[in-house]
Amino acid sequence: MSNLSIISLLFDFGLVVLIWMVQLIIYPSFNYHNQESLIKWHAKYTVRIAGIVIPLMFGQLILYLYLVFTQADASIYIRTVLTISAWITTFAIFVPLHNTINNRKSTEKTLNQLVSKNWIRTVIWTLLFIINLITVVK
Repeated sequence: MSNLSIISLLFDFGLVVLIWMVQLIIYPSFNYHNQESLIKWHAKYTVRIAGIVIPLMFGQLILYLYLVFTQADASIYIRTVLTISAWITTFAIFVPLHNTINNRKSTEKTLNQLVSKNWIRTVIWTLLFIINLITVVK
């Protein structure tokens, strides 16, 4: 097992653990706040979670783009497409939903959409990790 395989597995594992925590604990907890409390908590939450999410997402993306050009195989292509898909859904769906909260315009529907639509990223990062794990174990 190469160092890059271990590093990619660590990035993927970090993101799969994080996304399941977001899916099962963090996003559902937003419904337990009133509007004012949510706005205060959300401002703190986004700064704090960014310190974890940004390095993991950038590290994962940079590593897979590097691997596409240096060690390309079907697994790396699939994992790179999944990684890019996670980025697209994050910026197309979740940044606007979080901005709605920041702009004091969130509703119960907004908060429910965070949970329901986040299954997309949960599936993406879970598949990515499983494919990588199978590839490494082989």
